[in-house]
Amino acid sequence: MTNTGNITRPPKAMIEALKEIGAATVAGTLGHMGYRNPHMVGPVAQNRGRSIVGPALTLQFLPQRPDLFSEGEYADPETQLHRHVLYHAQEGDVVVVDARGDMSSGVFGDMMSTYFKGRGGAGIVIDGCMRDRPNVEKLDLPLWLRGWTPNYHVQTSIYPNAVNVPIACGGVTVIPGDIIVADDDGVVVLPVAMAQAVIDEAQKHHEWEEFSRIKLMEGAPLQRYYPLHPDANGEYEAWKKANGKS
Repeated sequence: MTNTGNITRPPKAMIEALKEIGAATVAGTLGHMGYRNPHMVGPVAQNRGRSIVGPALTLQFLPQRPDLFSEGEYADPETQLHRHVLYHAQEGDVVVVDARGDMSSGVFGDMMSTYFKGRGGAGIVIDGCMRDRPNVEKLDLPLWLRGWTPNYHVQTSIYPNAVNVPIACGGVTVIPGDIIVADDDGVVVLPVAMAQAVIDEAQKHHEWEEFSRIKLMEGAPLQRYYPLHPDANGEYEAWKKANGKS
């Protein structure tokens, strides 16, 4: 089993800027930049209306194999590797778990989640399940999961193998320190190297979309206002000036 240590976190100003941008806009912008599918398929929002942005701490599970894993090793809690990803947690971090889409293993439960929230963690994303749903829901900790189970994490067929290594979660590669953007639309993985370009493009997109939404609500032609036709640029610039956005 592997525990590679801490991650490199992106600048806080970058995280704050991304909080103004939804997962759909990030995904669409990345798509135009050549990253076609940054969206995790499988984990879905468990707390409607919540959104998070933060760097990824990663946890990898593998299928159990008798020569590599024995539950008897867990007599010492500190050999439970899934605890160790939480030990790295700082305020604003997101724990991302490749649980192989397993629906019978509860990766974390009530007490682990309480500890993570107490550390200031932003949220948890699991390609798999959690347990202790009634108590975990009381924490109001933002979660994106496949579902819930009463089983504990190594009760059936998988075991934690590595902390803060590259993983696949929901069909997307996640590198420790990648920026996770998650809301009701789902979870998007944003490489730090692409983040500033996404912010710059998304801010421009947000402004003209705000103008276009107003025009469309007035019954104006879709062909002219979405996407914004070059012939409407004069109107858009006048709207920006009138609303102090220029």
